[in-house]
Amino acid sequence: MNAIDAANAAGGDTLALARSCTYQLTSAHGSGPTGPVGLPPITTPITLLGGGVTLTRDPSAPAFRLLQVQGTANAPGAEGQLSLVGITVRGGSAAPPFPGGGISNLGGSVSLRTSSVTGNTAVAGGGIYNDNGVVSLTASSVTGNSATASGGGIYVNSGGVTLFATTVSGNTPDNCAPSGSTIGCT
Repeated sequence: MNAIDAANAAGGDTLALARSCTYQLTSAHGSGPTGPVGLPPITTPITLLGGGVTLTRDPSAPAFRLLQVQGTANAPGAEGQLSLVGITVRGGSAAPPFPGGGISNLGGSVSLRTSSVTGNTAVAGGGIYNDNGVVSLTASSVTGNSATASGGGIYVNSGGVTLFATTVSGNTPDNCAPSGSTIGCT
C-alpha cells in the first residue's frame, strides 16, 4: 500500500512485485463514495509487474474491491492509469450496492497483459467495472466472476473495453453487459 501511495505522490511509477507471491489483503485501505477499496486508488500512471503474482482479499475479510482507478472524468485532477503485467486479481467483493469487485475503472485507463481476473463479486462488473474509462486486455482472462445484477465478468457503464487474444468465460449471470458493449465477448 505504501508503494502505491508513494507512486501516486511522485506522479507515477513502475512497481515490481516479488515474483510468484500472493499478496493477501485483510482490510480495506479506505472507503469513498464508490465503496471500500483494498489498495489505494490509482490516480497517476502506475505499472504493477508480477510474474505469477496474485492480489487477493482474505476470504474472512469484510467486503471490498481490490483495485480502483480514478481519472479526470470522475475525479477531477486524477490521471489514473493502471497497467498489470503477469498478475491475478482474485477474491475482490464490492460491498452492495457498489460495482466492480476486482477492478473498478472510474474515468482512467486500465491495461492487463498476461493477467487474470477471477473469483470476484459485485452488484455489476464482478470482475471489471468500467465507467467513463478505457480498458484493454491482452493475452489475459476474465473467468469465474459473478454479479447479482449483470456483467459477471465485465460491466461497461460508459467508455470502452477492448479484448486481444483474451478469454472471457464462465462468469455469472453473463460474461459482459450490457449486450454488445465489449466486442468479442459472448
